[in-house]
Amino acid sequence: MTSIQNIKYSCFVFVLSINLGCDSSEYVQPTETQSVEVEEVLTIGGTKNESAQSVVSTSDGGYAILGYTQSMDGDIFNKTDTSYDYWLLKFDASGQQQWQKVYGGSDDDRGEDLITTNDGGYAILGSSKSNDGNVSNNSGSNDFWVAKLDASGTIVWEKSFGYIGADSAFSIIQTQDNGFLLSGVLDVSASDGAGNNRMNMERHAGGDYWVVKIDAMGDLQWSRYFGGTFTDTAYDSIQTQDGNFLIMGSSDSDDVDINNNKGTYDFWVVKLNNTGTLLWEKSFGGTEIDEARTITSTADGNFLIAGDSRSNDIDLTTNNGAADVWIIKINSNGDLLWEKTFGGSSFDGVKAIHKTQNNEFLVAGNSRSSDGNLTKNNGQNDAWIFKINAQGNVMWQRTIGGNNIDLLMGVTELNNGSIIGVGNTNSSDIDISENKGFSDLLIIKAK
Repeated sequence: MTSIQNIKYSCFVFVLSINLGCDSSEYVQPTETQSVEVEEVLTIGGTKNESAQSVVSTSDGGYAILGYTQSMDGDIFNKTDTSYDYWLLKFDASGQQQWQKVYGGSDDDRGEDLITTNDGGYAILGSSKSNDGNVSNNSGSNDFWVAKLDASGTIVWEKSFGYIGADSAFSIIQTQDNGFLLSGVLDVSASDGAGNNRMNMERHAGGDYWVVKIDAMGDLQWSRYFGGTFTDTAYDSIQTQDGNFLIMGSSDSDDVDINNNKGTYDFWVVKLNNTGTLLWEKSFGGTEIDEARTITSTADGNFLIAGDSRSNDIDLTTNNGAADVWIIKINSNGDLLWEKTFGGSSFDGVKAIHKTQNNEFLVAGNSRSSDGNLTKNNGQNDAWIFKINAQGNVMWQRTIGGNNIDLLMGVTELNNGSIIGVGNTNSSDIDISENKGFSDLLIIKAK
């Protein structure tokens, strides 16, 4: 068992109340009460850099975390050099670490997304520059690197997809046919138009959404890229009930596949059928920078998309100052149903949204604000987690951090209703009592 900093926070209870029937973005006089208690803050790491990027609940009531590690000391086991490796950690229902594994080669390999699979194992995805160790192939710079694991974290198969440029992966989902859909960004210029087997393609420069469909054994079925002549980055995806796919992220292009850019970067959503054909594309945002980060389904068959926004016009009705968390609800046709902003007068961002067992939503990110939806800031970026109901009203919120930079990158709910938020921290004071290196993996448990 690795040594883990474990701090009890039984006295930290934050209470907010809301009117659950209101669909307004304005503050509502409280009528009902919910509370959240931060039970544990854990830091895990060595003398260099670690971060968690994704967390999932597991069928045994525990959870697993994927991120990356640079250290080869402290809490990290079986690592032989200080290049970055994927880092997977498994915890039981009581929060005790059961095992950890590192994956990669001698170059820079960073895990970004983790899912549990239908057979009880895992699939991990990120970007890799290695062509040794666990990584059997690299085409140059970053490639998408995906590995299928069994329940104990042993590699069943692994695959690389990419070309000579920087091709970075951010999202993996298991599809209805038991295959997988990978999404991220393709360096179209460096690939010289490769990586796209759709018909009547218009070749263009820049970075594009890259969507790669593989079967259950990791063999390529199709790949497509979508975008314009500037920068278009896919951060997340979801499969719809009819077997199609929604891919979302950010775009600052206004040509080729993008027909209605609102200004600078927009939330950009594309819908594909199950063979990768583009069905429609929609842009959401204002005249400033708006970047979508994460998507989830809702109980009524629609979708919530969360990201960061600096706009206060066109699709946005308000901005609290600097950058806010912006959440939109759309239907399967891409129609905007509602939109809400969350934050304060400084910079606030989001990395993950998770639908809970009672069809509410956990939102995880970071904040520099101490006003608006927030009540305090301990210094620079604090880890920020809040919960909204189906109408987008805040039910509770909490910030955790120290005087340095503290970020949440993922969030999930366990079978018993506990909340696990993960990310990284550079702090060693206030809510974070120990830092073992430059940055540590951060785990926050709340109930």
